Amino acid sequence: MSARSKARKRAVDILFEAEQRGLNARDLLAERLAKPVTDAPLNQYTADLVEGVVSHWTDINELLSTYSQGWTIERMPSVDRAILRLGAYEVVYTEDVPDGVAISEAVELATSLSTDDSPKFVNGLLGRLAEVKPTLA
Repeated sequence: MSARSKARKRAVDILFEAEQRGLNARDLLAERLAKPVTDAPLNQYTADLVEGVVSHWTDINELLSTYSQGWTIERMPSVDRAILRLGAYEVVYTEDVPDGVAISEAVELATSLSTDDSPKFVNGLLGRLAEVKPTLA
């Protein structure tokens, strides 16, 4: 697993944990940076991803709600929400990660962390965001 893939996994872990515990993801990130809970401290890319998602939280949730056909964001499994928020951030708001890579990484996370149906759902929703991305600016 590449360093960036590990960073994405850790970012999803933080986003998921924050939601489950009812915490602000930025506050949980600060806590993890100050006092790591694993032997390997969080790297900068993980922090950048979490900060990016939190900075665009409302817009990302609106995009996911708008383009997920037949699914409200509240109805999605929690882990899928975390994966989709991260993927949407990378697809819509970052320039240094190709859309295909961001989508592929999100699908891989869904494959390893969520239900059998999740990878297809994540792929379709993030693919749709990549399609409409030029109209979002």
